Amino acid sequence: MTAASKRPGELIQIAGVRNQRDLDTLCGLSVPLIGFPLGLDVHDPDVGVAQAAALIERIPAPTRGVLITYLSLAREIEALAGRLGVDMVQIHGAIEMPELSALREAQPDWWLIRSLVVRDNEDELFRMIDETHDLVDAYITDTFDPVSGASGATGKVHDWSVSRRLVEHSPHPVILAGGLDPDNVEQAIHTVMPAGVDAHTGVENSEGDKDPEKVRLFVERARRALGQL
Repeated sequence: MTAASKRPGELIQIAGVRNQRDLDTLCGLSVPLIGFPLGLDVHDPDVGVAQAAALIERIPAPTRGVLITYLSLAREIEALAGRLGVDMVQIHGAIEMPELSALREAQPDWWLIRSLVVRDNEDELFRMIDETHDLVDAYITDTFDPVSGASGATGKVHDWSVSRRLVEHSPHPVILAGGLDPDNVEQAIHTVMPAGVDAHTGVENSEGDKDPEKVRLFVERARRALGQL
């Protein structure tokens, strides 16, 4: 089976599951993709590897678990994804081309998503697409926070016009992330015209748990707007 044939039907992702209750909320609302941030550079992970693996094992089809990681060595990424039992990996770290090539060669059937972190670096992101499009299956744009140094999971919106140009330039699907919530996801989709969207903190309550109503509205509005493109 090729990576292209493994593409999810919908590229709507909710990231940051902390417990079984979060998982039940997302699966109960038929969220297509559930992201598990691990191997991080700034943030603490929501759960450890063992707990993430146990949660992923309980995800019912067709929902799929996704490893979101800042690891930059192919063998480490491969090992972590193997422990989790996933074949979709979102690479946020500063991975070098030889390592990305090695990962693609070792796992040709995985669905690899490369991050494009917006930080006044549009030309660099265009070059990244040109250099990596033979090695990945999709891209995800996200926001850089100069205060914390975090590349993603910042809860902040970036310049959507940059993401729109990246969508137009990319030969692969582009997922939009960065500060999305039920209130802005439709406007974001109509502005950027991405293939999909991702939310993390924008669908949580004040305690950091996934809010069922926010998740429901986000997925419902994202589906509606994506269907209108």
